[in-house]
Amino acid sequence: MSTPSRTSGSARGRGLHGHVLDVLGQRIVDGAIDPGSVLRPELVADEFGVSRSVVREALRVLQSLGLVEPRQRIGTQVLGIGSWELLAPTVIRWRGASPSYFVQQRELLELRLGVEPVAASLTARAGADGGSGAAEVLAAAEDMLDACARDDSRAYLEADVRFHRALLAGSGNAVFAHFAGTVEALLRTRTSESRDTITRWTHDAAARHLAVGRAVVAGDAAAASAAAGELVRVTRDEFIAEAPAG
Repeated sequence: MSTPSRTSGSARGRGLHGHVLDVLGQRIVDGAIDPGSVLRPELVADEFGVSRSVVREALRVLQSLGLVEPRQRIGTQVLGIGSWELLAPTVIRWRGASPSYFVQQRELLELRLGVEPVAASLTARAGADGGSGAAEVLAAAEDMLDACARDDSRAYLEADVRFHRALLAGSGNAVFAHFAGTVEALLRTRTSESRDTITRWTHDAAARHLAVGRAVVAGDAAAASAAAGELVRVTRDEFIAEAPAG
């Protein structure tokens, strides 16, 4: 296990369980703890200065996310990425702060490329039948443009999150609506990222969102699908271009 670091007062304020969970989860995702390693509750408890019950609760959450698994006569063993719940917002946050930031962005943008154009088409059809999701998509896109004009990155992000949530939920497909949490988590990882240049909010990106919003409000399923595909495709290509070599 990596070098011990006693829990600070501020960490205690955030909750002992949450602190232990975040540190262990981040270490596993970063690769600081290798797959196959065994986490011993008594050593973890000693490192963080917490009770074993706090450690057990953190390990239970890590198990639910596929990062560890209790093995009889072995202990709690760390698992590799093939077992992780990669669409869980918590795992997305950890990967977003890890060396696999660009890999995760590319992988999930490729997934979104298969989902969001279909969702846009369905939301446009629902809008043509009187659904409110289309209007919410357009309003969020307009708020993105307004935030961009005011150079307000926080407002831009919140409008961006609302845009994609409305787009996915407005489809009427419960699975797509559930995927909105994954997309939101992915968008929020970009706010603290300094390794690339496309985390800034641009007018061109906002305009691509606006094109989707106008198409869904018009009830034009084909145009909405095409505009959503273009939106995600450009973002994916930007990340691929910005990713470090190797």
